[in-house]
Amino acid sequence: MSIEKYTWDGQDAKVVEKIHGKILDMLTSGESINYIAIQKKPAVTLLPDSITLSNKRIFLCEFAKLGLATNFEIFSWHDIKDISFKEEIFGSKVTVIPFTGENLTVDYIPKVQARKLYQLIKEALDNMQDAKSSPKVSESAPASPAPTPQPSTPPAPKAITFDDESKLPGNSSPTLDRPAPSAVEPPRITTQTPTPPKEEEDDESTKKLTRLKNLFDRQLISQAEYETKKAEILRDL
Repeated sequence: MSIEKYTWDGQDAKVVEKIHGKILDMLTSGESINYIAIQKKPAVTLLPDSITLSNKRIFLCEFAKLGLATNFEIFSWHDIKDISFKEEIFGSKVTVIPFTGENLTVDYIPKVQARKLYQLIKEALDNMQDAKSSPKVSESAPASPAPTPQPSTPPAPKAITFDDESKLPGNSSPTLDRPAPSAVEPPRITTQTPTPPKEEEDDESTKKLTRLKNLFDRQLISQAEYETKKAEILRDL
């Protein structure tokens, strides 16, 4: 594979080839190398450190034991919080800032390569942040609207009016707007043997008791109200 595109900013081709071969074996499916920055100290550097960027991760490479061993610090883009760099007399100092753990710094990175690293890393972090903030909209065929059921016409409520209802406790309005029951049985009144005429007060009390019983049978008053009012009428007798 050609490594020419990784040497456009003055990287040492031999070092790039060596690092490229090591990292190439660590790439996952769909991962590719985007940029390689090589350390360049004022004196001759036989085993320079490097920073490699892929489309998924950052690789910080440090040669050890005269090149016989290589230490790698690898971060996913999701683990990186930010990047900073400082230009000095000889090159730049590039610092990778993870969300957890210590910051990792590689010095003596050529200034052109340091600026390129900063540009690529910032762009990757911004794209990842935009992907997190933008809502995911699933495209699917619009479902056909369900047919709207036609509301059934409820039966007209029947108003029931009682002339003397206002005298009972808890009933301030003589008219109750309630749906008429399907079948209402008329109150059963037991026919008694005619008796001699009584006084008008007894007749009025009997009418009140009859109306009171009628209201209770229709469940328009509670048991407690029925008993209370009945006791008052009987007490008047």
